[in-house]
Amino acid sequence: MDQPAAIPVLTGASPRKRLTVPVLAFGGILMAVNQTVVVPLLPDLPRLTGASAGAVSWTVTATLLSGAVLTPVLGRAGDMYGKRRVLLAALALMVVGSVMCALSSDIRVLIAARALSGAASAVVPLSISILRDELPPERRGSAVALMSSTVGIGAALGLPLAALIVQYADWHTMFWVTAGLGALGVTSVWWAVRESPVREPGRFDVPGALGLAAGLACLLLGVSQGGLWGWTSPRVLALFLGCVLTLGLWWWHQLRTERPLVDLRLVSRPSVGLSHVAALLTGFAFYANSLVTAQLVQAPEATGYGLGLSIVATGLVLLPGGLIMLLFSPVSARMSASRGPRVTLATGALVIGLGYVVRIVDSRDLWMIILGAAVVGTGTTLAYSALPTLILHAVPAGQTASANGVNVLMRTIGQATSSAVVAAVLVHHTSLLGGTPVPTLHGYLLAFGIAGAVALLASATALTIPGDRPSPGGPRRAGGRTRGARDEALEGA
Repeated sequence: MDQPAAIPVLTGASPRKRLTVPVLAFGGILMAVNQTVVVPLLPDLPRLTGASAGAVSWTVTATLLSGAVLTPVLGRAGDMYGKRRVLLAALALMVVGSVMCALSSDIRVLIAARALSGAASAVVPLSISILRDELPPERRGSAVALMSSTVGIGAALGLPLAALIVQYADWHTMFWVTAGLGALGVTSVWWAVRESPVREPGRFDVPGALGLAAGLACLLLGVSQGGLWGWTSPRVLALFLGCVLTLGLWWWHQLRTERPLVDLRLVSRPSVGLSHVAALLTGFAFYANSLVTAQLVQAPEATGYGLGLSIVATGLVLLPGGLIMLLFSPVSARMSASRGPRVTLATGALVIGLGYVVRIVDSRDLWMIILGAAVVGTGTTLAYSALPTLILHAVPAGQTASANGVNVLMRTIGQATSSAVVAAVLVHHTSLLGGTPVPTLHGYLLAFGIAGAVALLASATALTIPGDRPSPGGPRRAGGRTRGARDEALEGA
């Protein structure tokens, strides 16, 4: 077994080794910032680019689609060819995409560049896999929890940062900033992170990658554009039908190829499959918080519930949730070590549901809005940090990046579905304000209620995952291995 060689001795470790975790966490924050920065620009992009509002929306959709497709593909490539190498490539593509956006105002170039930047979505699963290979068990839990939390931290930081830049500088400056930060991330990873010797050799499954890309593109395009095109329109129905047929053929191919892109037999294990289902539900519940809160606090005061906040102030409202994710990641790691990650996941999803109860009770006072959003952020920290730990315990070391890539993909599908559902709810619950339809407070509360119900379903799903409870001393068991390591040894046998 080559796994022990992948765990460095940290006593007297060089500065490079000591910076591995902070550098990888910085990369995760960059990924989330990159996904968020375009949001404050959306209302002004039609004027700035001369494009229609529908075309401008593709600057978000393209990133979502490419990220969903490339995350499992790059995860598998990392397992085969080296996680550090593929991580550097993903960050480099983000830099190239940012530079393209900074140099152009052509909407076609912007959409292509944002699609290129979507490759950064693979940063988190690749980094988690590197942490598994490089850290001893006693440090692994807290590092993985921090890595998982970077998604919320980066999103919370990215929105006010982008809003400030857009308000006080030329909008291209925002992309120069992300390009500079991305270049710093590439340099830091190249300097501080070593290549892991843990590999899963084999031939890359090109037909599997193309089939997954086509199926996911049909699914996420239909979900993201359904509200705009109409859920029963021929285009949307054709996309969903294409998704079913393409993924059906892809599933058949994966079960019959010697080296599949996604090991479906591994996914069929309850410990892995149910973790993916919980990830989808948690992604849905989490995303509704920031999506609905941003619209609610910016609603005009004349609605009777809106606060009329600027986009910068809106970002500051969401900022405490991101800071809480940073502070609570060690708590999540300790809870997973003592109670097991499935209990942490179930607890986190339950806390998310509690946060939505707070939102339903009072969504008029600013301090209650911040409190409710912070409670949802706390639950998200617990849930998101437990998900990769469940995967680490359930799959062999050589498939960590690809398995976590699929888990992140399921979160992305959950977020896309959440966006579509929230949009549909708000569109169907509107009133006229100065001749303009605006969502009603009832519509917002209904969206919170749906998200809370999904969070409770995620909690129930987590409790059905087969137990994985470490010993009281932490993740290391009496024999010196975690349960996941013991499973890996059995797989190798």
